[in-house]
Amino acid sequence: MNRYFREISVATALGIILVALAIFAPAFYQPQPLLTLITSQVAPTLVVACGMALVIITRQIDISVGSTFAICGVCGGLMLSHGYPIALALPASILLGAVMGAFNGGLVAGLGLPSIVVTLATMVTWREALRWLREGVYVIIGSGGQWFGLSQSAGQWTIISIALALMLLLALAMRHLAAGRFVYAVGTDAEAARLAGIRPRLVTFLTFVFIGALTGLAAMMSAVQSPQVDPTAGAGLELRTIAAVVVGGVSISGGRGNLWGVLVGLLLLSSINPALTYLGVSAFWEKAIQGAIILLAVVADGVRNRKGNR
Repeated sequence: MNRYFREISVATALGIILVALAIFAPAFYQPQPLLTLITSQVAPTLVVACGMALVIITRQIDISVGSTFAICGVCGGLMLSHGYPIALALPASILLGAVMGAFNGGLVAGLGLPSIVVTLATMVTWREALRWLREGVYVIIGSGGQWFGLSQSAGQWTIISIALALMLLLALAMRHLAAGRFVYAVGTDAEAARLAGIRPRLVTFLTFVFIGALTGLAAMMSAVQSPQVDPTAGAGLELRTIAAVVVGGVSISGGRGNLWGVLVGLLLLSSINPALTYLGVSAFWEKAIQGAIILLAVVADGVRNRKGNR
């Protein structure tokens, strides 16, 4: 029970919010608005958050995902606008994200630079480069590239299914495969992992490549929901994913956490805004409430680490 106390606490808080909405604002559960919320916000963010969880478990961080998301979305949208099929645009976006992640990983793992400094620099550089190239002009992809070529309903369920299937596979891999245990080992004690035959720098590098690839996937999952791609998309994505990961029980000091908790943490944070709207409370309280939840999660993690050290 103590091992999953954070996850259980977050799930309980989410349950309270959902029950309150069922009692005081049952309109929240109308199928189409709820499906739209999950498709447009939760599903793409969950994909990136899965990659962020792996990075944080290895005791690193990536705050450039928002810029990567924007660039991959624009590049994928440009391919669609020039007549390339989604079957080519999607893997191209994923590959571009992986290359951008590899750039970060090479600087962090190869040169030993602090990940927060590296990804802060690339976040600003890539965002400003995209702003200079596009000058705020949207990419028009037309109706042919929308929803992966499916109907809106089928496309929405496809996006949700991709996010959930990916999270499930990664959760199982982290628990049952050697590669998953390597990630935890590097985050717990990189030197001990090295002595055990693990290559910490390689593991760290691959986690950055992986989060880049997932961000490219998420960018296309978002881009196909509209006939045009916003070059400013992804702003604030890094904060949302890091918040979901930390609230969901992944230790900011590395070595501990699971993806089930990340899903619950993301659902909790994503439910605050619609809950306030349907309950008639000012939406200005959303950031304050989210900040309080994140602060409580960090404090709880710090208290837990101090007890463990003792």
